[in-house]
Amino acid sequence: QVQLVESGGGLVQAGGSLRLSCAASGRTFSSVAMGWFRQAPGKEREFVAAIRRSGSTTAYQDSVKGRFTISRDDAKNTVYLQMNTLKPEDTAVYLCAAQQFALIDQALGDMASYYYWGQGTQVTVSS
Repeated sequence: QVQLVESGGGLVQAGGSLRLSCAASGRTFSSVAMGWFRQAPGKEREFVAAIRRSGSTTAYQDSVKGRFTISRDDAKNTVYLQMNTLKPEDTAVYLCAAQQFALIDQALGDMASYYYWGQGTQVTVSS
């Protein structure tokens, strides 16, 4: 059974940092892209960041460029999201996602490209 389990969320003041982790199990994800999305109350789910296999390519939503960094450790089947200089508008449930097919490059920013999803971890940034 494939599982993606997020951790590392919490409450932080504006300007602070958090590091989210997504531990994958049930299959190897080293050959697929993985990403982070977020959903705030009353808003649609949106793309945050993604990374292709071997970390060859990364992509970010414009609002997080320069503040967030996505990385992966394939030996641990884990992807990370380092979030710095957090803002109240970053408050949301952050979800990890993984694409399904190895060695096939699907669009990084499109939710429809992702097959596996975690349950999410809450990030709350106070002003």
